[in-house]
Amino acid sequence: MFRSIHPFDQSLIEEFPELTVSALQHKIDRAASAFRSWRKTSFEYRSDLFVKAAAVLRKNKVKYAETITREMGKVIAESRAEVERCAVGCEFFAANAAHFLKDQPIQTEGKKSLITYQSTGAVLAIMPWNFPFWQVFRFAAPALMAGNVGLLKHAPNVSRCSLMIEEIFREAGFPDGVFQSLLVDVDKVKGIIESPVVQGIALTGSERAGSEVASIGGKNIKKTVLELGGSDPFIVLADADLSKTIKIAVQSRMQNAGQSCIAAKRFIVMDSIRDQFVEQFVQGVKALKQGNPFDEAITTGPLARIDLAEKLEQQLERSIKAGAELLTGGSRSGCNFIPAIVDQVKSGMPAFDEEMFGPVASIITVRSEDEAIEIANASRYGLGASVWTSDIVKGEHLARQIESGSVFINSLMRSDVRLPFGGVKKSGYGRELAESGIKEFVNTKTIFIA
Repeated sequence: MFRSIHPFDQSLIEEFPELTVSALQHKIDRAASAFRSWRKTSFEYRSDLFVKAAAVLRKNKVKYAETITREMGKVIAESRAEVERCAVGCEFFAANAAHFLKDQPIQTEGKKSLITYQSTGAVLAIMPWNFPFWQVFRFAAPALMAGNVGLLKHAPNVSRCSLMIEEIFREAGFPDGVFQSLLVDVDKVKGIIESPVVQGIALTGSERAGSEVASIGGKNIKKTVLELGGSDPFIVLADADLSKTIKIAVQSRMQNAGQSCIAAKRFIVMDSIRDQFVEQFVQGVKALKQGNPFDEAITTGPLARIDLAEKLEQQLERSIKAGAELLTGGSRSGCNFIPAIVDQVKSGMPAFDEEMFGPVASIITVRSEDEAIEIANASRYGLGASVWTSDIVKGEHLARQIESGSVFINSLMRSDVRLPFGGVKKSGYGRELAESGIKEFVNTKTIFIA
């Protein structure tokens, strides 16, 4: 049984039985059957369904947002924003998929040469709990618009979200089997990947999970796209607009209670403005209000699970023992973790070397731009980054030197449906969103006519 527990007070919400072996196989067979017809449908037909899915999301935004907050604990305003983002994602791929995947004529010596993009089968999505709707829709919209079908293995603690998403596709009118939720534990994943019905795997999760799934996918010669952890640098140069920078620094680190792969985690600040930055940053974090996520006045909800809160607490304690200075926050009650800032962070501390998946910001002081880049790249992760400066030319020059999938200059690092999203190094490979994302799970086929 999967248990859905409200993180704020640890109350049991609901229990869900795991699929039996026969029920799981039935869903996989249904996906195979659905693909045979779905792949033949037109872009116009699929687009119409995704526009309807966006309408369903907006019509039921309150219900979906309440379920997100109840199951994983983010503040209710962030849950509403997440549902809206899903609707926008559906509409984006509904409007752009046909253009992204149109045939490309190539000039050769033949009478006709072209590249065409064709669907491949079922794509298994292994998704996390931190954005339980958005993570799924940013996979499903491009994958299904390309003519594939989707199988979702969601995190067990957001099982109601998982089932609701399947209901959204059903209410929008998608044919039976085109998108299905699989309530199964991790021990069933290997068998699902090995099924000939599954032709691709998209995973968002931990480095360990990504390594295991990539290994199974590789042994079965199946395409994988991995979006894993991050320890994003937030580089503040001496000429940055501090009032704007501080505001976004607090938001970037503390939104979703810090539970985001692309949250800013390491704040790399020039020594000439270090004191001013730290003073204002501490004030901004102290102004946050941690508590019941259904309270509209609360800015920071609980962490999603007790084990996650305990791990973050241990990482913070080990960093302090290694010499980091706690400037504010850091106390924990159950899953409720007071937003914290640690200073004097150096390599060898969890606050520098590991992903701190929660509301803890690390401050690192540097003396030069070269040192800032060196520190930014001194991580096994490379998902996102941001640079803050009034010199846009300098900002772009530094951005090109940072080892990450995205760099935002004077802006909050985020995933945007119009832009490719993904990482390098231990943050994974492949891309989601935009034109790059929809082309991950298609057969790029060459046709040559002599």
